[in-house]
Formats: sequence, C-alpha cells, structure tokens
Amino acid sequence: MSRIFNFSAGPSTLPESVLLKAQEEFLDWRGTGMSVMEMSHRGKEFMSIAEELKSDLTELLNIPDNYKVLFLQGGATGQFAAIPQNILRGKEKACYVNTGAWSAKAIKEAGNHCDVIVSADAKDSNFTSIPDYSDWNVDENAAYLHYTDNETIHGVEFQDIPSFGDIPLVSDMSSNILSRAVDISKFGIIYAGSQKNMGPAGVTVVIVRDDLIGNADNKIASVLDYAQQAKNDSMLNTPATYNWYLVGLVLKWVKESGGIAAMQQHNKAKADALYQAIEKSSLYSNPVNTAVQSRMNIPFVLSNAELDSEFLKLAGENGLSSLKGHRSVGGMRASIYNAMPAEGVTALIDFMAEFERTHG
Repeated sequence: MSRIFNFSAGPSTLPESVLLKAQEEFLDWRGTGMSVMEMSHRGKEFMSIAEELKSDLTELLNIPDNYKVLFLQGGATGQFAAIPQNILRGKEKACYVNTGAWSAKAIKEAGNHCDVIVSADAKDSNFTSIPDYSDWNVDENAAYLHYTDNETIHGVEFQDIPSFGDIPLVSDMSSNILSRAVDISKFGIIYAGSQKNMGPAGVTVVIVRDDLIGNADNKIASVLDYAQQAKNDSMLNTPATYNWYLVGLVLKWVKESGGIAAMQQHNKAKADALYQAIEKSSLYSNPVNTAVQSRMNIPFVLSNAELDSEFLKLAGENGLSSLKGHRSVGGMRASIYNAMPAEGVTALIDFMAEFERTHG
C-alpha cells in the first residue's frame, strides 16, 4: 500500500527519508549490534546521539550561549505547570494572552500556582483574530508574559514577536517551531512538544534563558525543575531515548533540506496555495482574520455542513487523511507542517476543486 498524505494535527506526518533511515538502523545502529531503544542512556553510543541532537537544534535555531536547551517529557501540558513553578521568582502574578484552546489550558494550569492576569483575550472574535498589542494590559510587575505562538485548533498564528519592555516573554511554539526563523534572544522561554514539526510524540523541548534558572518553587517536582534538569543534561530520569534519536533524524533532515530559511519558504508556498484555493471557492471558507492566518494549521468549513461526512469519506478514499476539524470547532483542518510535501497540498487542492464541482 502506498503512503497517504496525512494532515493530522499531531502526531503528524514525518519525512519519509527519516522513517527509512530509522528502519535501516532499527536493529543495528552504526555497527553497534543493537537498536537505539536498547542502549543505555549513559553509554557512549547514546551520549553521541544526545550531543548531536543538542548541537543540531542549537545550530538550526541559532540559540545564544546564555540559554539552556532541555529535552524533557510531559508535553506542553507539563510545561503549563512547570513554567510558573520555575520562574515566578517570588512574584505572585503572571500575564497570559488567550488566543485559543491551548492558551486557555495554559491559563487554567497557571492559575493553580499564581494570580493570572489575562492581558488580552480573543474570545469575543471566537478566536479568529489576535487583539492589537496596543490594547494588551501587561502588568510590568508580573513575573512573565505568556502567549501561544500558533493555535493548532483555531488556526491563528502570531506574525511577529510582541514586545513589552523587560518582562520575560514565554511562548508555546509546539505547532510551529522549526517552521520559520525566530529571534530566540527576544524570549525568556520557548517550549514545544515534538509531535508536530520535530518528530514523534514523547519529547518536550525547553529553551530557557540562564537567568530564569535556579529560582524554582521549593515544592516543585524535581523532573520539572529546570536547574536540576540542566545540571543533569536532561537525564535526571531515563529520557525517551528512541524519541530523542528520531527527533535528531528530523533535525538532520531539516539541515539537509536547506535549514530554517528553506522550511519558511516551503511552508509559505504551501499555505498561500491552500488559502488561495479556499478564497476563490464558493463552497469553502476560512474564518480566521487574514492578517493572522496560520501557515501550519488551516481550518476551513463547507457552506453546507451536511456535506462534511461525504467530504471526509471521499478524501480518505483519495489518500487524504485526518482532515476532520477539532471537535470543539467542527469543519475541516489541514495541518501542513514541515514534513508535508507540496505534492500533498496540491493533491488536497485538486480534490477540493473536484468535490466542489460535483457537490457544490
């Protein structure tokens, strides 16, 4: 059976060359006679994998020397709790921006650890826009300002980096990390789950500025403490070794494909093509303000919702998988992360045009 085009929001499609490389090395990694998943995380073989992983991510994202790069577990959800426990630094308040489902989850979790100030809220727009920065209420005495760079469910993405003085900026980049250039030095913390642009589920990348490490709540669980994890090279507990290896293969694929600049160009071309197809259609529409449309997750609805099930059925029969929108918003959603080839987006556009011709 030939491979399909998988538009899942996560776990998402992986580069075929990465899967083939993992298959090639599955039983015997570089002549060691064992699989990576069998290796001791303290052995020299796995330590070399870990060192390359960190080095490649640092190179790709141009991470400054005054940042620690951690490879943890628990996903972004785990970081919703870890962040306030690590960087409140004796303060009682933190600022959060609510632009969708993942922002809301972060806000709820943070509320267990501090007083949350919702500095801006896109709820009134049904999360189809981002409030203008001039309208944000950011308390300069708060410990940090948190926002979600790309809302996977609602298809809203920041197009630039907010700036509010010296308050540390914290961003969840789970669904758009590695997809475009970003100035790491503008942030106190960037964190991201791996299952969208970096590899399979099971690894959480945390990039944290040095001055924000070492002041954790004294009741924090050790596995959530950035200082302890940094001291132990992210191996305070046994890491998800095979997942680290797979993330490393994806990073090498990004490098071999031209790096972040190439990914940014690739993603813009795919997104532009799909948005243009939706825009010129009378059957499909995208609800998001054009100024903040995501290049990673593109939701769209059919003018006649009774056609949804037929659309999904025929899409599946044509090798286009996982296009159903999140249950909270309905409709359709095409997630077109780095590993989605241009051919996949073209196939989707062609199918949408044919479906509209026969059902519109």
